[in-house]
Amino acid sequence: MSDVAEAVAAIREGRIAVIPTDTVYGLACTPYRPEPVRALAELKRRPREQPIALVAASVDGLLECVPELRGRAAALARRLLPGPYTLVLPNPAGRFPWLAGDRPDAIGVRVPAASGPGAVVLEQLGAIAATSANHHGERDPRRLEDVPQDILAVVAAAVDAGELPGTPSTVLDLTGEEPRVLREGAVPAGEAL
Repeated sequence: MSDVAEAVAAIREGRIAVIPTDTVYGLACTPYRPEPVRALAELKRRPREQPIALVAASVDGLLECVPELRGRAAALARRLLPGPYTLVLPNPAGRFPWLAGDRPDAIGVRVPAASGPGAVVLEQLGAIAATSANHHGERDPRRLEDVPQDILAVVAAAVDAGELPGTPSTVLDLTGEEPRVLREGAVPAGEAL
């Protein structure tokens, strides 16, 4: 088990850490370079066409990372975040292409309503690339012990915050004229729409 400082240092150095979020334990790395994001996807066994979320400590921080998010996209982000949502928003400048999977015109974003050590890691870094700390398609980890042993064996740090809710974020695609629910999760999508 690692402390917050170890996780922050590891992520800054381009390595992968397991951190708690407001929903499940997540794999996290720097979003600013493609190599750590590729390593994270390989560790998770995630198909290349699957996107990885840009997770920010605040909505203002998110808008600094993707300044083109204006108008409707920014208004929706401010209304729904922080919270247990992942929003797929337009990405007209193609920022963070290594996070986009097979949709370079879109970006998945989160601002968790986290507290405790996960929130401290995020506040110190400002933004991370993150996805649940499991193998693609497997059960989301509610406790650090639920993270697969082969993942824990190779990450640079793992922060324990006890048991989390265990249900991943609700994913909403807001790139079209009508919102689409891509995954029902921690909150019913109807509450957001």
